[in-house]
Amino acid sequence: MNKPSIDKYLALEEDLRRYRKAMNEALEIMLDQEVSLYPIFIMHQQNLEMGVPLIEASEKTGLWSVHASSLEEFVIKNIVHEDKVAEFKLLYKKHDRHLCLFVLSELGAQFIFYPRQEEIFREYGNLN
Repeated sequence: MNKPSIDKYLALEEDLRRYRKAMNEALEIMLDQEVSLYPIFIMHQQNLEMGVPLIEASEKTGLWSVHASSLEEFVIKNIVHEDKVAEFKLLYKKHDRHLCLFVLSELGAQFIFYPRQEEIFREYGNLN
């Protein structure tokens, strides 16, 4: 069994820093246009037929592609089950200063809440 390269996950962090502005802008548009109160950004490295392409992986952009989606689409596609929607909404609201990411990799899929601004990272670093 092949182990996923740690470099790929370090690249994810690097790409996220580079993509943060575009994802913040997409989040604001989705909220302003009432597309969803629960935007989700899908980070992936394979073909994906879900959400709206926001950033496609390339030599110039990075290793990871990003699609903009929503809780509503995740429910329709049975990724988040109807009986877990209320729980998901509570968790989402607790992270109002974060971007909700759904990261697809060789290790599976997981939700991650990533700080919307670099300053938040610094705040967490000072919690000693």
